[in-house]
Amino acid sequence: MQNRTSDKRLSKATVVIAGGGTGGHLYPGIAIAEEIKKQLHDVEIIFMGAEKGIEARILPSENYYVKLLKTDGFVGVSLRKKTVALFKFIMAFFKAYAFLRGLRPNVVIGTGGYASFIPVFAAMLLGIPTVIQEQNSVPGQANRILAKFAKKVCITYENSLSYFPKNKTILTGNPVREKILKADKTEGKKMFSLKEGRFTVFIFGGSMGASSLNKIVVDSLEQLTHLKDRLQFLHQTGEKDFEYVKAAYLRYGMSGTVAPFIYKMPEAYASCDMIISRAGATTLAEITAIGIPSVLVPYPYAASAHQEVNASRLAVSGAAMMIKEGELTGKVLAEYIQRLFNDDSLRSKLSRDCMTFGKPDAAKKVANISIMLLKNKKQSYREGFPVPLPK
Repeated sequence: MQNRTSDKRLSKATVVIAGGGTGGHLYPGIAIAEEIKKQLHDVEIIFMGAEKGIEARILPSENYYVKLLKTDGFVGVSLRKKTVALFKFIMAFFKAYAFLRGLRPNVVIGTGGYASFIPVFAAMLLGIPTVIQEQNSVPGQANRILAKFAKKVCITYENSLSYFPKNKTILTGNPVREKILKADKTEGKKMFSLKEGRFTVFIFGGSMGASSLNKIVVDSLEQLTHLKDRLQFLHQTGEKDFEYVKAAYLRYGMSGTVAPFIYKMPEAYASCDMIISRAGATTLAEITAIGIPSVLVPYPYAASAHQEVNASRLAVSGAAMMIKEGELTGKVLAEYIQRLFNDDSLRSKLSRDCMTFGKPDAAKKVANISIMLLKNKKQSYREGFPVPLPK
């Protein structure tokens, strides 16, 4: 998927979805793409992302073309790395600009992350309609800037409205892939070699894993050995901690499956009885869409503490259990697991209340907005450089 002709005609609509770096920014883009393809039979969807992002390995397996840019994030790195990132930013911008100018897409949708800013900004300069999709309660600085020039801004939480122009901002929810909604529990257990009839705990710390969360989980296992014949675990560790975590499960005689990365998240969700995870916006969108009882451990260093804000919305309403990482120990985590294992009514309540926050139609709403702009713009290009038609 390295070469692609840029000579196209307007018989087919073209949509570019820009974003990634992590699954939290990539998977909403895939959900939007799926919905657009359902509504438009003659459409070409192209992704733009970062070479180092998760999109480089996920999108080819999903049969999407992806244009990868050499770019890095600026947040939380040294001055030297910021300087290198700035140079890469400039080079990536010119490549993105040239790519979009040749492609002439009808609309560009930005789903966040450092991989999103450059293509969306370039599209704005080229006069291409843009849509911003913001997942978090507290939006990042990049989307706040881009929103001033975007045609539409789609938000997940109502309290995000104060950060964006009200005349172009729409509450849609965070898009969730259709596979998440339709995955089968029995098939999920088969896929991950999980036993029927055992209480299944699914643990993940985001697409890159979470070392501190992994350590707490390992520390909790000794407290759970009396349940080892009734419990099983599905644990996404990240590459760094895989061997260490796997060895701990074996040491304590625990059943289940440990993997550095889980590609089949819909089946993983379907197979479990409870979740222990970070509180990224996309994770919360997915678990609320299908109602999974969860123990949320917000990442303490997230920008503007947005993970804690996200998780608190559920916790105060009784839709999830939340505990800050600094207050969590192996013993405390074991107590949470045992409580949910023993209390069917609590799990049912969490599941029911969790689903009241779900927005399973979010992808359709964002797709509808994007298609509206696409149809308005489809006839506004001349051969070559894209320009708006005269009024």
